[in-house]
Amino acid sequence: MDEIKIQKTLQPKEKPQLSELGFGNYFTDHMFVMDYKEGRGWHSPRIIPYGPLELDPSVMVVHYGQATFEGLKAYKTKDHHVLLFRPHANMERMNISNERLCIPTLDVEFAVSAIRKLVEMEQDWIPEGENTSLYIRPFVFATDPHLGVRPSHTYSFMVILSPVGSYYPEGIDPVKIYVEDNYVRAVKGGLGYTKTPGNYAASIKAQEVAKERGYTQVLWLDGIEKKYIEEVGTMNVFFKVGGEVITPALEGSILAGITRDTTIKLLKHWGIPVQERRISIDEIYEAHAQGKLEEAFGTGTAAVISPIGELNYQGKIISINDGKTGEIATRIYDTITGIQTGVLEDPFNWTLKIK
Repeated sequence: MDEIKIQKTLQPKEKPQLSELGFGNYFTDHMFVMDYKEGRGWHSPRIIPYGPLELDPSVMVVHYGQATFEGLKAYKTKDHHVLLFRPHANMERMNISNERLCIPTLDVEFAVSAIRKLVEMEQDWIPEGENTSLYIRPFVFATDPHLGVRPSHTYSFMVILSPVGSYYPEGIDPVKIYVEDNYVRAVKGGLGYTKTPGNYAASIKAQEVAKERGYTQVLWLDGIEKKYIEEVGTMNVFFKVGGEVITPALEGSILAGITRDTTIKLLKHWGIPVQERRISIDEIYEAHAQGKLEEAFGTGTAAVISPIGELNYQGKIISINDGKTGEIATRIYDTITGIQTGVLEDPFNWTLKIK
């Protein structure tokens, strides 16, 4: 692979105040770019000033959606080290998405080294307030100027960075969830296990309907029988029932979340029973009726842990753990964020130190 060339900006931006961050609103001074051409492979890696892209109106990604993306974070410790959390897992998952969408795979080590170099350059953008981080967004998209359904012959791989606060305004406080039984997110054999823009576009309508009804997100059911639980919004979902933690099994329509995997590994490390299996919405409501539904929460890179305080399924509303954050959700959140920020030891070697 070619050496990464660097072109520094001549017009550095003013950094936002912590109180202004929100999520995904601001972007750092530089971005990473690398190109692909059939017969040549990935080439010309470079870090350049952040700015608009110039694309042909017929560029294939716009018309046929051949694209993938990832999301991970960088954190600054109290002693000013910079840590990445499980970056190799993200780039390995990106290659799974790439293969499904007929996009050339990336060299994982090189991709991580490129992210590492970019974050090192932009480390002054990493916020140091509570519940803040530097969000990292790698993405690949088809760039052929061509109309016609086929894999593109050219692609761009890019990485942009965004200083962020909490993904949900509620933070670690429980959210209200509407159980979606009309629209579906994905089906087995489709793209549900990949991170591709089309998956997220398909979810927007249901999310808007839920928000109109006063709910933060939707709980997705399977696309065939509309009875088995899949994901919650853009997150994986967990339920604690009778002392055991249950999460839907990965059967082709659910994204293999990095935070999901991290959560399962932590639960097993602590000796807490955890199962990956099919679980129906009726089973959850029955567990609630029997007083066995103790906790529910989503897991994902952006929010880490998002507790669920209320479910509404076909007008039947149930409160979970009296609408309070549960013990397991709190412990997982505190442990993951503690490891990510260097407050806690990392016995799993999940963090990669940049500086």
